[in-house]
Amino acid sequence: MELCRQYRIPHSYYRGHGDGTWSDLDRRKARAYEQYLKTVCPQCGTRPEEWDESLGGDEDAYRATTHRCIGCQLIADRQKEIPDGDEGHGVKVALIPTSLAAALELQHQHR
Repeated sequence: MELCRQYRIPHSYYRGHGDGTWSDLDRRKARAYEQYLKTVCPQCGTRPEEWDESLGGDEDAYRATTHRCIGCQLIADRQKEIPDGDEGHGVKVALIPTSLAAALELQHQHR
């Protein structure tokens, strides 16, 4: 249903049935999925029922782990270089492939 929501297509069409029009079942599935998403914590992605033993959940349903993303690390390091105040307002840090960065640098040198 996540892909159907993203591409705004009926579930039946995703499964290879129908002509892309929304059936009553497709609409019910989409509404049910939207209701489900409202129960999911936007930060951690879990639902209260998954933790509540009285609802069939388990207080040990998930474990917290750590993960280092080198891309996020590079962005954080570069963000430290952005000046405070007006000079830094609106400045964003983005990752681009090294080959593109080299081409842009070469283009900049020939100006």
